[in-house]
Amino acid sequence: MTMIFEKTSSYDLETTIERLKSYLSEVGFGVLWSLNFKDKLAEKGLPIEKDFWIFEACNPAKAQKVFSENPQVGYFLPCKVAVYDTDKGVKVGMPAPTALIGSLPGGETLQSLAAEVEDALKGVIERTV
Repeated sequence: MTMIFEKTSSYDLETTIERLKSYLSEVGFGVLWSLNFKDKLAEKGLPIEKDFWIFEACNPAKAQKVFSENPQVGYFLPCKVAVYDTDKGVKVGMPAPTALIGSLPGGETLQSLAAEVEDALKGVIERTV
């Protein structure tokens, strides 16, 4: 099982971020929070060269279903999607929900829900790049 799903964008960082937010919304995910590690670390006097954004995304209906199966799923929610700049282009990726959820008891229903979320987010990333 692959833990990380990642693609290289053909767009610049800002365009990639705007596309990501738009496509997340189209499939019922909202961005609850975002953070650019570059800015945060610079505030602490610890600069890094490239932008590295984290977006915490949530589909409330899916979250309610997985919480009802196993509240420990909260350790992995909301879903994280990263967008970061490299010398070889902008990368967009996420940890695989099925890999994360697979470490919890919850059976087939929980795995099925994780697969639905993973498929939706992979589709968003594919469209974004």
